[in-house]
Amino acid sequence: MKLFVNLHPQILIPEQMKFTARQIAEMLQGQVDGNPDATVWSLARIEEGAPGCISFLANPKYTPFIYSTASSIVIVNQQFIPEKTVSATLIRVADAYIAFGKLLELYNQIKLNKTGISEKSSVAETASIGAKVYIGDFASIGDHVVIGDNVKIYPHVYLGDNVRIGDNSILFSGVKVYSDNVIGKSCTLHSGVVIGADGFGFAPQSDQAYSKLPQIGNVVIEDQVEIGANTTIDRATLGSTIIRKGVKLDNLIQIAHNVQVGENTVIAAQTGVSGSTHIGANCMIGGQAGVVGHIQIADGVKIAAQSGIGNTVSQPGAILQGSPAFDLGKYQRSYVVYRKLPDLARQIAELEKRVKELENS
Repeated sequence: MKLFVNLHPQILIPEQMKFTARQIAEMLQGQVDGNPDATVWSLARIEEGAPGCISFLANPKYTPFIYSTASSIVIVNQQFIPEKTVSATLIRVADAYIAFGKLLELYNQIKLNKTGISEKSSVAETASIGAKVYIGDFASIGDHVVIGDNVKIYPHVYLGDNVRIGDNSILFSGVKVYSDNVIGKSCTLHSGVVIGADGFGFAPQSDQAYSKLPQIGNVVIEDQVEIGANTTIDRATLGSTIIRKGVKLDNLIQIAHNVQVGENTVIAAQTGVSGSTHIGANCMIGGQAGVVGHIQIADGVKIAAQSGIGNTVSQPGAILQGSPAFDLGKYQRSYVVYRKLPDLARQIAELEKRVKELENS
């Protein structure tokens, strides 16, 4: 594969990424405003552009840079009207941010398009490997594993016995998937993810020691799920811990045994969800939130960062903040009072002093 050297910044770009404005406009269903033969082979922020780069302008805050950028092509919204001369060729689209995202996705597809099984990997004879699969150095594939087509298994990945990986999924270096777990199609697991470690199940004994409860369930991850680096999802005690289609999990999240996370829910970093809790679809949970076990959270609920959820949330679409969390509007009004507590305490003390003086007089 030939490579172009892009000096701003210095990275190697695959030859397949060399496109004209005309070709890019066709891919993005946009219109060229300028030279249709302008050619680019790299992606750059508009303020850091260089010849051969393509950038985008979506946020009005960055509009001044379009007049000074050295990028050869800039993707802009259809309604953008320049106030002075722009040297770059423009590609006008319905939504510049979404269009540039499509280009980034194309770039990733080319960059990550590896195939072949490394001689340094360990693949069990009973494993079933699909077409156009990549398995990197020192990856370990256990007995009766099923890997779909176009799956990318990066170096040092471990797949235990009976694991199933759906088509087009990517497991980056250092992912560990314990035995019997299922990962759907078009999923992305980033480095350090652990799927199917034992749930935290221990029974207190009469001598105050703890006896471990065997965790014999598994984890089921449905299609189009992305899991950030060093996130852990525990196997169920019985049955399955389930992450539904389209869920996006940030880095450093703990999902406990028998939890269910509904479709298209997003959870930010350092959140912990305790065992057997069911989170609905289309929820949004901020970073460092904590959720107790054995509760239900309705669809569409939004939970602010650092909130603590201690009870079932039955109202769909509720917005919560605080620890323990309650309605966002009430929390914000309460917080106004909370910040004034020192002044209120001082005023009360002064009033008590005046009342005593009046009583004494």
